[in-house]
Amino acid sequence: MTEPLADGFPCDFPIKVLGRRDAGLERAATEIIERHTGPIEPHRSSVRPSKDGNFVALTVTVVARSRAQLDELYRELTACEAVLMTL
Repeated sequence: MTEPLADGFPCDFPIKVLGRRDAGLERAATEIIERHTGPIEPHRSSVRPSKDGNFVALTVTVVARSRAQLDELYRELTACEAVLMTL
C-alpha cells in the first residue's frame, strides 16, 4: 500500500456487516463493497456465524481512498435489505 496522505487516505479500513444467515448477506454485501472498492482479495475477508447460527458477520478490510467513498459505501450497505447493521 502507498504512504497515507495528510488526510489519512488511502488506508486499510475494516468494514463489518451483520445480517441474517439466510438473507444472502455475504453475496449482497460483497457485490456492494466491490462496486465501491474493486475486487476483494480472499485473505481480506472473513465470515463468522453467530453462536446460534441465525446471523452472520462479514468483515472485509478494504483500501479506502476517501471519506466520500466510505460514505457512499455505507449508504448503500445500510439500504440493502439483507443488512441489519454495519460497523
